[in-house]
Amino acid sequence: MNTEKFEIVAKTFQGLEDVLAEELKNLGAEDIEIGRRMVSFHGDKTLLYKTNLACRTALRILKPIYKFEASNPDEVYEKMKAFEWDTLLSPETTFSIDSVTYSDCFKHSKFVTYRAKDAIADYFMEKTGKRPSVRLNGAELVLNLHISHMSCTLSLDSSGESLHKRGYRVGQTEAPINEVLAAGMILKTGWHGETDFIDPMCGSGTILIEAALIATHTYPGIFRKSFAFERWKDFDEELFETLYNDDSHEQEFTHRIYGSDISPRAIDIATKNIKSAGVAKYIDLKIMPIQRYETAPSEQGILITNPPYGERISSSDLFGLYESIGNRLKHVFKGYDAWIISYHKECFDKIGLKPSVKIDLMNGALECEYRKYEIFDGRYKEFKEEGKNLDKREGQTRRTNLRGKAPFDRKRTYDSDRRSDKTERFDRSGKPSFRRDSKPGKPIGKKTFDRPERFKPDGEKSERLHGEAAFRKFVTFKQPSIKPSDDNRKKDSNKPE
Repeated sequence: MNTEKFEIVAKTFQGLEDVLAEELKNLGAEDIEIGRRMVSFHGDKTLLYKTNLACRTALRILKPIYKFEASNPDEVYEKMKAFEWDTLLSPETTFSIDSVTYSDCFKHSKFVTYRAKDAIADYFMEKTGKRPSVRLNGAELVLNLHISHMSCTLSLDSSGESLHKRGYRVGQTEAPINEVLAAGMILKTGWHGETDFIDPMCGSGTILIEAALIATHTYPGIFRKSFAFERWKDFDEELFETLYNDDSHEQEFTHRIYGSDISPRAIDIATKNIKSAGVAKYIDLKIMPIQRYETAPSEQGILITNPPYGERISSSDLFGLYESIGNRLKHVFKGYDAWIISYHKECFDKIGLKPSVKIDLMNGALECEYRKYEIFDGRYKEFKEEGKNLDKREGQTRRTNLRGKAPFDRKRTYDSDRRSDKTERFDRSGKPSFRRDSKPGKPIGKKTFDRPERFKPDGEKSERLHGEAAFRKFVTFKQPSIKPSDDNRKKDSNKPE
């Protein structure tokens, strides 16, 4: 077995670098260094394959193969052409290049991509009279060119499609949360299945599914059809199948995961996704708005949710929703740790609770905050007099910025619970191998929110309603996270706005 160590880079979202570093540490990575939206480390081919399978907060796993200096696209062309491409490609091989530039010298990343492509094509034309073809999707070799100032790094992309595309999603609501972000939000809390879990505004069920995968120690990559490294010349199929079929790390989850949503369509989609992921036995779903919660599903647990940020409803309605969230947290979820991600400080203010932790996270292009609320029974003064603190974790700062680092030396050991729900498949060569069934969905674009126009001027208070009056007002909203069906749109066309 080839145990040669080499540099590897894992890409992630800004704000998740620390939890990704902890994941890599637990997988056996060495020389870990945290950067911006990335973590570099050293490992062998086994670790390269395993990080693609196991990392929950990685978007891509890259293998750097060539570093050089260049000050303009023509220099990139010359340096790229000097590389010995026949060690990786042939004229019959298809390839693609993705370029990322952070430099005043390179203002157009697409032009850099064109020059890099031309360099590879001209290299083979001069040597063989033939040139390999470029294929945007499904290329046999996927390359990544990263340029920072004048420092250029060419890498092999071992993942292919972004790793957030797990493969279990068969349906989605209008703007589902990214799977990598959902997993990162859960890992940020320190939860690994020790208590019950609830998302009272679950949408298509992404947070619920990622929680179940974390609690059972199931690798998120087992649902994918393929990885880019499976098309490399040095691909070790036997090694990969051994890693894929090893479920000794998995464990049984002894608590429950609860999800609810106001939309029947959302619950229907969530049900299908949960079944596709094979975690239905751990999750209970029901149709219910958060205002209808009268009791928590258990005495203690953790609540994580991603409420609407205000893209599709008016500001007064949005504020009413966040007031309802705060009200239910205070009166129903005593003894819980509640974590909420949102875009607007004004929305958080309406919750009416003091957060113990604030973390900056990027949700797409939105700079969001992820806040923790420790829901205790009684007055805050009495809570502190008992020697307690809103933040129970020793050494936790009150706020973690996007570049903050967290320790990743914690280790956990669990008893394993082996599974056998794998189905046979055949790869391109016709050889049988084993993968879990999955039906990948098609992600859609996210909408952003025009912040300046939405909120009322300072000092102008929105009307406050209580009890059944507040509930009647809430349920007349347009669904904040659900795109209405064509049938419903026709029925509602005659209703006044």
